[in-house]
Amino acid sequence: MNIIPLIVLAAVFLLIIIRKVGRINFKVWQIMSLGGFAVLLTASISLGDAFKAIKWDVMFFLFGMFVVGQALEDSGYLQSVSYKFFRKAKNFDALLLFIILGAGVSSALLMNDTLAIVGTPIMLLLARQHKVNAKMLLLALAFSITIGSVMSPIGNPQNLLIASHMESPFITFFAYLAIPTIINLFVLFLLLKIFFKKHFTKKELVHEPKEIKNPELALVAKISLAIVVLLILAKIILYFFKTDFNMVLIALLGAAPILLYRLFAKNFHIVRKLDWHTLIFFAAMFVLMASVWDTGFFQSVITNLRLEIESLPIILLISTFLSQLISNVPLVALYLPLLQHIGITTAGLIALAVGSTIAGNMTIMGAASNIIIFAKAERRENVSVTFWDFFKIGMPLTIINLLVYYAFIILT
Repeated sequence: MNIIPLIVLAAVFLLIIIRKVGRINFKVWQIMSLGGFAVLLTASISLGDAFKAIKWDVMFFLFGMFVVGQALEDSGYLQSVSYKFFRKAKNFDALLLFIILGAGVSSALLMNDTLAIVGTPIMLLLARQHKVNAKMLLLALAFSITIGSVMSPIGNPQNLLIASHMESPFITFFAYLAIPTIINLFVLFLLLKIFFKKHFTKKELVHEPKEIKNPELALVAKISLAIVVLLILAKIILYFFKTDFNMVLIALLGAAPILLYRLFAKNFHIVRKLDWHTLIFFAAMFVLMASVWDTGFFQSVITNLRLEIESLPIILLISTFLSQLISNVPLVALYLPLLQHIGITTAGLIALAVGSTIAGNMTIMGAASNIIIFAKAERRENVSVTFWDFFKIGMPLTIINLLVYYAFIILT
């Protein structure tokens, strides 16, 4: 077994935790890039295999949604919508509940990565406006969209994979997971109140209306947003007819009006402002994870464990912990065939969806949406959320989340 990728993976995790070596402060995308280069330079993966390892559908999806998100923000439309949504929140408790419930429920329909892209600038804006802790709002966004995405087959990529093995995925996911998801969103609210107690005040919030800065761009951005929403609704409807289309199509068609508008105007400001660092992070991560996958180490760990791998607690634990190391989608791709061979139940499929998704609440590396949020915040306003900032809340939250979901799965 080539152990170099495993050593590189361990080094990447260590660097993400400490973030600093001597006088050098590393950003997450730089650390992952170093990991990707390391496995290439040590010939742990060939250049051709590295290119194939990059999930281009994910890259194009993120690119398309980054374009839409940037246009919504640059035009001022995102800020205008934010004001209309949050103006009814009269105090900080209400504001936080609006964020958690709004982002959580929306992520079930719009996919967690989409909410991460459009939600991050809103959190930074709210933090500036109301002079509150930006880290807390960013953490609220990250945790809530992870929890919310659990209850829908289109909430995240791994759920899509699991849902393809179900008869009526929307009905099944909702029946098992809607109530515990709402409960877990309120659990998140209470935990944030505990960990950020001194930041909660009773003073009345004053919301400032935001004017649309560029009406022409705002109109194009609204058209793009409408295309995205309509295509997502079409995807949901087509599920009931056992027909589907790739999420990449949604993102690229949504971005098309903005890109064409900028092309004709010969203004490529939006493309230059895109979060290219996050795209680099994902490309490097795919290369590193492919080399780790090729070692066969984690496959052998699962197959050689003398455990009842089809039992609900084991499914939850394996999918939650191993998703930290090989990412949730590869974990599901590996684990699902093993479970199907044994004869997995509907409850087992739901447990796999829960564990592989809620894994995102344990560490920053547990979900792609976490990386999008914190990389974007660090690049834009130098707001840095460390591994420990996340983990000290994420670990107890993950344990409570899993217990709540487990109780409802066995009772349903």
